[in-house]
Amino acid sequence: MTMLRSLSSGNPINTVHRAKLAYVYVRQSSVGQIRHHQESTALQYRLVDRALGLGWPRERVEVIDDDLGKSGAEAQHRYGFQRLIAEVGLGHAGLVLSYDASRLARNNSDWHQLLQLCSMFSVLIADSERLYDPAVYHDRLLLGLSGIMSEAELHQIRMRLHQGERQKAARGELRMPLPAGLTQASGGGIMLNPDAEVQARIRLVFDSFCGLGSAKAVVRYLRKADLALPVRPLRGPAPHEVVWRDANDARVRTILKNPAYAGAYVYGRRCAAPERRSLGTAHPTKAVPREEWEVCIKDAHPGYIGWEEYMTINDRLADNVGNFRVGHRGAPRRGRALLQGIVICGSCARRMALNYSGPESDFPVYRCRGDRDLGAGEYCQEVRAPRIEAEVERLFLAALAPDQLAVTLAALDEINTDAHALDRQWALKRERATYETERARRQYDAVEPENRLVARSLESIWEDKLRDAERIEQDYQRWKAEQASTLSAEERARIAAFGIDLPRLWKSLSNADRKAMLRLIIDEVVVDQRRAKGMVWIRILWQTGAATEHWLMRRTQSYADAAHSEQIEKRVRELNAQGCMDAQIAAALNDEGLRNSRGGAFDNGTIHLLRKRWDIPTAKINGVEYNPLRWPDGSYSIQGAADVLGVTAQTVFKWLNKGRLHGRQLAKGQPWQIDLVDEEIGLLKAQVRRTTPSRRTAS
Repeated sequence: MTMLRSLSSGNPINTVHRAKLAYVYVRQSSVGQIRHHQESTALQYRLVDRALGLGWPRERVEVIDDDLGKSGAEAQHRYGFQRLIAEVGLGHAGLVLSYDASRLARNNSDWHQLLQLCSMFSVLIADSERLYDPAVYHDRLLLGLSGIMSEAELHQIRMRLHQGERQKAARGELRMPLPAGLTQASGGGIMLNPDAEVQARIRLVFDSFCGLGSAKAVVRYLRKADLALPVRPLRGPAPHEVVWRDANDARVRTILKNPAYAGAYVYGRRCAAPERRSLGTAHPTKAVPREEWEVCIKDAHPGYIGWEEYMTINDRLADNVGNFRVGHRGAPRRGRALLQGIVICGSCARRMALNYSGPESDFPVYRCRGDRDLGAGEYCQEVRAPRIEAEVERLFLAALAPDQLAVTLAALDEINTDAHALDRQWALKRERATYETERARRQYDAVEPENRLVARSLESIWEDKLRDAERIEQDYQRWKAEQASTLSAEERARIAAFGIDLPRLWKSLSNADRKAMLRLIIDEVVVDQRRAKGMVWIRILWQTGAATEHWLMRRTQSYADAAHSEQIEKRVRELNAQGCMDAQIAAALNDEGLRNSRGGAFDNGTIHLLRKRWDIPTAKINGVEYNPLRWPDGSYSIQGAADVLGVTAQTVFKWLNKGRLHGRQLAKGQPWQIDLVDEEIGLLKAQVRRTTPSRRTAS
């Protein structure tokens, strides 16, 4: 009935509709369209007259133009469209006017959401030609087809634009935004920025990264030297002038990762990433892997570095992000572990992770999670770091010892090169400050003295430039004094003559510097403690391609897991059978190069505990026989002395402690040998006879 009523009556507007508001929605897709296609914008605003002609008073007609300069492909950042949806849902709207369906939405999801709400709340929709009632089937069908055509039109426009853009980019003719270090040449093409300071600063970023190996280290280096970076902002009308900004990680990485600085023309470095919309970015994008770039024309224009150096730098940046699953080692950090990121499991060939254990979480341990990742529940192997790192450190310093003089000369050359490079940067910085000051002075001199309104402003600018130039000069003098006090000419001559004390220098370095220095010589360290009991197998792969293998005894909690435990037990039994005491056995084992389970030297206490563990009896003068009353040398045993004196064995021990008897033991646990002569025996027996009756009488 509703459809028949709409078809029979040509005007579906009634008093219910006019009692509500009429909303005119105005939208242009881009700022360029607003600037150059003003007639289209004016046509949309004239829809107010159409609302007036349909019977709405002017005070009940509202214009929503919040979305000027925004695409209709989605409603996420179109706050005007969101407001329109809200007004329809709240029942405030009676009529929605737009020039055509493409103005309201270029997305069927948004378009049909609007149609559904308008149908539910009896809201009419009007364009520049006719009036529609979404509650009527045929009107809703026409509106739906209009939305489909609008979305298809946007798709076709995009396809044509993208195809033309790709073809132009394939020839290298599509103009791309240039970084601060490059500029468009007047005759066409791309050239290096003619500003010498910009060129020097860009080259300094690449040179310092090659020396420091980390983007954050480059940031710290630039901030310490108070050197800003050139940046070309891409917002606002062209041409975009270069501005100077403080160094940070994002700006340094932008320079290092930009292939334009390697002289390459690249198209397709980034692609759309709709999954990142939750981050709040209007059009989120993500980086495309280098091998998937659509267009990459090498040597298309002058650059600051070569293509091979560019790939090396980007591989180094990727490797600095610790990701063991893809084989990235991570940048050297400040932790105690020396081999962080370069330790490989000798059992499964996976890179081993670093953990810190102990009461204060400062004891480094390398763990391979290979078996745990496969569901085994245990680590593939767990290796304690200190002894392994000490051995690698010893081998590292030994490898550098023959080239100590060459290292010294290279270090001096690096110091001189770095000082000259920074001095050049400061010279350019001071020159720019001088130019800015002179320019402000000329502007002030050019103004008429009577025009104080302008003269005061120019005078203030001139004073600011003078203060900036003075501050830069003071900073330069301070930096120069620090450089002079760092290493004098006499110290340089002495270092060149005697060389650098590498072990002493090594101890003075920070943990991060040690790791960075170690990685210059060593590529990987493979460890395996499963190949031999109580031992760790170490394979060092040097940066030269050579590989060396080493064995290191590890510390164990039990002699059952200790290296050479069978040999140690065999030697203890042999030496004990020969009548050697515990101290003698310990000395013999130490002389043979054997070590205890903790990696230290043996002592008599350790041998005593081992004999108890292995049930080895104490070596005696008479072997395993019972002690005789008298020994072959004429001395008495404990029982022999007790019998000859007529006392108990306990009394003999008591007299030995008090010094009334004199005896000796070859070692602790050995039988006593007591020296007694006839006169002494007679005196002691007499004392026993005198004391015994008196005790009986007293009792």
